[in-house]
Amino acid sequence: MTDVFGDLVGQDEAVATLRRTAASAAALLRAAAPVAARAGAPAGAGDPEGYDDLDALAEELDDPGAAVGAGAVVPDAADPGAGMTHAWIFTGPPGSGRSVAARAFAAALQCVHGTGCGRCPGCHTTLAGTHADVRLVVPEGLSIGVGEMRALVLRAASSPSGGRWQVVIIEDADRLTEAAGNALLKAVEEPPPRTVFLLCAPSTHPDDVSVTIRSRCRVVPLRQPPAGAVAEVLVRRDGIAPDVAEWAAAAAQGHVGRARRLARDPEARQRRDAVLAVPRRLTGVGAAFDAASALIEAAEAEAAASVAEADEAERAALQTALGAGGTGRGAAGAMRGAAGQLKDLEKRQKSRATRAQRDALDRALVDLAGFYRDALTMALRAPVAPVHTDTATLAGAGAQKWAAEGALRRLEAVLECRSAIEANVKPRIAVEAMMLSLWRG
Repeated sequence: MTDVFGDLVGQDEAVATLRRTAASAAALLRAAAPVAARAGAPAGAGDPEGYDDLDALAEELDDPGAAVGAGAVVPDAADPGAGMTHAWIFTGPPGSGRSVAARAFAAALQCVHGTGCGRCPGCHTTLAGTHADVRLVVPEGLSIGVGEMRALVLRAASSPSGGRWQVVIIEDADRLTEAAGNALLKAVEEPPPRTVFLLCAPSTHPDDVSVTIRSRCRVVPLRQPPAGAVAEVLVRRDGIAPDVAEWAAAAAQGHVGRARRLARDPEARQRRDAVLAVPRRLTGVGAAFDAASALIEAAEAEAAASVAEADEAERAALQTALGAGGTGRGAAGAMRGAAGQLKDLEKRQKSRATRAQRDALDRALVDLAGFYRDALTMALRAPVAPVHTDTATLAGAGAQKWAAEGALRRLEAVLECRSAIEANVKPRIAVEAMMLSLWRG
């Protein structure tokens, strides 16, 4: 069995950094364990921070035969905690594994051996999302609000129940509102003892993470995994045929999750085929608007399918909690007063559906950008492999027809559409403008 960093594909430098830091964090706990003992109490008994199992940790770290996991790094005893800090930012392009790295690092911090062995209860519960001291924030809507962040910061101020670290993971930290960012900044400026904040964002640009938060965090940059590494993990971990894995890894442009979906989901492949058929459909103004409508409707259908089950489960759970199905007068009265809570739920679900639609549309635009990138590289006769090997012939025909300049203009139109949607331009308007630009060239 691999350790907790086994799913982080093509990020050897980042993994080495995180391993060293996890070992340093374990050394900090080890150094703190004798303090309670010297005070005349067993570790965890007289310590307000609750070091309840650090004696065992110290013994395991002292034991040269302890299970420390592959690639473990033993910290310098003269400098325990070197490299460990309370706030981290994981940056990288989509699919690079930002959230995977954050969860793996959280598991290594909670590991009994301080290495992320992948076998102990701390590793298992963290990766399964059930560890009491690891809190995960995954934005379902377009942003993370100040109310949610204040509640999270308040909970993060408590002492860790397991005696190690209180870890807060914020996926898509670039979606923090200004007020939510300010609430987080106060916690990062004055962090509670043994609380660690792990933020995931595309970059450290001020548009993604505020300068003040960035200045108080250590940055772990991730890169786009090479297609070969993605294909290898699909074959090894998911049992996918090598030829299918290679095709999916190239088509997904280094996005591990997207590659897995393409390799295993026929519907995902059909949606991709429909997107890559767009260049052939652009024969006039009417065809351009038809193609835009088809792209928007496909994204809406995909998003609706992805959130329908969760929406229904949430609504049923709320209605049950409010007494739906009860026969007494109290239950009936509770349901009459539940309209406000149901309305709040519908508002959250609508926001989540909007986010899902934009994510689905963005995946389609990335595929389309890959096609025009292939046409551009072919027009320039660049010695690079195509992204979409199954449409290489069509891209080659486009390269001859448009030349490098025309292919570049079309690629820029797709990228501008993505930027416009990210800036909250109505998706239909942005896509229609893009389709007209692709037709005109």
